[in-house]
Amino acid sequence: MAGAPRHPYLELIAPRASGAAFDWLSSRHAELSKENFGLAYAGAGRRLGAAPVDLSGEEVERLSAARIALPRGWPLSALARATLLIAICEQLDGDARLQLLSGVFKTGDNDERAALSRTLPLLPEPERFVDLGIEACRSHVQSVFEAIACENPYPARHFPDHSFNQLVLKSFFIGVAVKRIEGLADRRSAELVRMAQAYASERRAAGRSIPADLNLVTGTPTPPLGSPGAKP
Repeated sequence: MAGAPRHPYLELIAPRASGAAFDWLSSRHAELSKENFGLAYAGAGRRLGAAPVDLSGEEVERLSAARIALPRGWPLSALARATLLIAICEQLDGDARLQLLSGVFKTGDNDERAALSRTLPLLPEPERFVDLGIEACRSHVQSVFEAIACENPYPARHFPDHSFNQLVLKSFFIGVAVKRIEGLADRRSAELVRMAQAYASERRAAGRSIPADLNLVTGTPTPPLGSPGAKP
């Protein structure tokens, strides 16, 4: 294979990809530049595929010891794209990074946007990319929204209160379990509780069910629809 792995994620990819696909990815890392990044990033989807990355116990321990985020269930292509994003961002300054990432989100397909959203917390100066994270939350594509909202520490670490609260409410609206939102307990606020309670009251008034995990936001059990405690 061409070259030794330069990021721990490459070590996860090596045994899961074909030899040809890993050779291709390794060579792209060795030759990566601002000019050829786009082709490599787009090509990773076709070369690496969408098989989920299920980590072994040993892999979890190794990454945890190195304090590297665990890409549980990511598509293999997203993991490859993460390594490319990390590598190119190490070459660029802050403004150039933001310009490149904005271009990826604007022109990429949904899989490319989702991979970028998953990778945001791993990049240098992640606080510079808040607008991109918020844009991902506005997406009507479930996979893109879940990539930023679920099993991703970025929103809890960097979103302003209003944007984080909207992410939680949108999760209720589209049926995403809020237990998948990392850092939710630390970002609970009086305003978020109020918004969740108002949402529940509207649902009850319309005779609709209440999300079973609403209590993770409100801190109180959710009464069954039709019970005395369920009255608006």
